[in-house]
Amino acid sequence: MDNKNKEESPDFLQSSNIWRVLFAEAWGTFLLVLVGAGAVVVSEMTGEISKGMEVVAPGLMVMVIIYFMGAVSGAHINPAVTVAFACRRHFPWIRVPIYILAQITGGLLAAGFLKAMFGNIGNVGATVPYPDLENWKVFIIETVLTTGLVNTILGTAAGPGNVGNNGALAIGGYIVLAGLWASPLTGASMNAVRTIAPDLVRGNLETTWIYVTATLTGAIIAVGFEWVLKGKPSHHADKEAQGTIAKDGK
Repeated sequence: MDNKNKEESPDFLQSSNIWRVLFAEAWGTFLLVLVGAGAVVVSEMTGEISKGMEVVAPGLMVMVIIYFMGAVSGAHINPAVTVAFACRRHFPWIRVPIYILAQITGGLLAAGFLKAMFGNIGNVGATVPYPDLENWKVFIIETVLTTGLVNTILGTAAGPGNVGNNGALAIGGYIVLAGLWASPLTGASMNAVRTIAPDLVRGNLETTWIYVTATLTGAIIAVGFEWVLKGKPSHHADKEAQGTIAKDGK
């Protein structure tokens, strides 16, 4: 990039730009939780949504979000993804807390909206374990699911496999496939905010810790797998992780 383009590119640290990026993360996470948890709520309320529809909805929403705002913030909409990109050195650690705060804010607003509209129907769309499924099994399932998701994200964003925003197809497809077999067991969260937001709004944090620790553990394992698969990080993924606005502002 020449000096002229650098001067014209927005700086992430400028207030007008940072709020645009954080708004994107909050809005994207709002939409994901609204659709993911909302499908559960509407299914419980009307019986018109099947389990298959419940798991397809968030996969499609993630795909759409990546397409329409990936260039703004990287469309993480998931703390596990933010942490993984930082561990993989595609994303600055200094931005991790504010990204996660924006994600939690968006998730809580979505869960609050659902409760205001429909009350506690369907536990506000919470991801809850199958009855009598031991906690350690829930942890392992969510860890494995998140590892696969984050590997898909890292793999489609970097190196020879870099497909840009078209990685949305693989990512959305993975979420659907994971949900088809695991949603009845754990809710197939793969996203700490997807679990935290409904749990806080419904006032039940009994199993929240399992999903939070499992998704973060899965993210770390996925980073390790990415090192095995591709070695050192490729700078091709920096813009995918940070978004064009943030990355070009360096």
